[in-house]
Amino acid sequence: MATDEGLRYRAADLVDYATRLFAAAGCDGDKPATIATGLVEADLLGHTTHGLHLAASYLRELASGSMTPRGQPEVVADRGAAVTWDGRRLPGVWLTAKAVDLATERAATYGTATVVIRRSHHIACLAAFLQRCTDRGLMIIIASSDPAVAAVAPFGGRKAVLTPNPIAVGIPTDGDPILIDISASITTNGLSDRLRREGKRYPGLWALDAAGQPTDDPAVLFTDPRGTILPAGGTDHGHKGYGLALMIEALTQGLGGFGRAESPTDWGASVFVQVIDPAAFGGSEAFRRETGWTAAACRNNPPAPGVSAVRLPGERGLERKRQALVEGVALYPGILAALAPHAERLGVTPPSPIVTVSG
Repeated sequence: MATDEGLRYRAADLVDYATRLFAAAGCDGDKPATIATGLVEADLLGHTTHGLHLAASYLRELASGSMTPRGQPEVVADRGAAVTWDGRRLPGVWLTAKAVDLATERAATYGTATVVIRRSHHIACLAAFLQRCTDRGLMIIIASSDPAVAAVAPFGGRKAVLTPNPIAVGIPTDGDPILIDISASITTNGLSDRLRREGKRYPGLWALDAAGQPTDDPAVLFTDPRGTILPAGGTDHGHKGYGLALMIEALTQGLGGFGRAESPTDWGASVFVQVIDPAAFGGSEAFRRETGWTAAACRNNPPAPGVSAVRLPGERGLERKRQALVEGVALYPGILAALAPHAERLGVTPPSPIVTVSG
């Protein structure tokens, strides 16, 4: 069985491998390359539960017919600066990349543009899309939810209603961009499942069991009846994560006009993408001056006891990415092994490692 533990791979080789897998699985046009690039970008940034780890699940969805491999989204509404697509369950990574590109194009005319997608498939790592805009001096906001999944209870409750509901923001500065990728819940379904499979526990009381008692055991999310993930802020200040989750549900499912009220059952996403051109407001140079000042003030802040340095959101991920592009990508153990059956089925040769990591 193929294993990726202790090995490094060229990022370009991983993108090529995933591209060939998704092409062989029936995806048309630029979909294979766009999906592959987005997944590998997540691994480069260190989001290992939302990178190539998802490729095996996506390939299963394609094989079962639950993910649409070919075609374009349906335009539901288009007012220039506000666009709604029906994603037709096309690959979410590809749909979101296309939405970012369209919003970027429209923002040049309108100053800001928003694209909402309903009935998308899963969109993987939100942070992986941000530099498509920040590298061009644009600010971007992405949010997503899955109306077919309930894993998070509203604050004060014990029955799951919401998804972790991530939101990501890319902010250009006079140096590296600020890359924010957070969720309205304490943790994600992906990390919860990984910890459960590995027999590990949360580092804190991040969930409720079915009786509503706080616990550090991710297994409670997979029992019958199920427990729930807590909103960000936990049992103490979880009303903040709860409020953020409600906003994200409105931006994604509400604006898209499709969500929990329709009781969908397939794994997917409702997506909100907004691109903002600072040139249309106070000016690009002024924007970078202000964001750069704030970034420097945070970075230069005296660290608290036990903290080596104050970091900005995305700073560590960008450091990982630069290192991985030079030294190779060290994938989380098991990722290539999970892809091996699909590679054999589709007749695709896996990549060769470049460096064996010692110790």
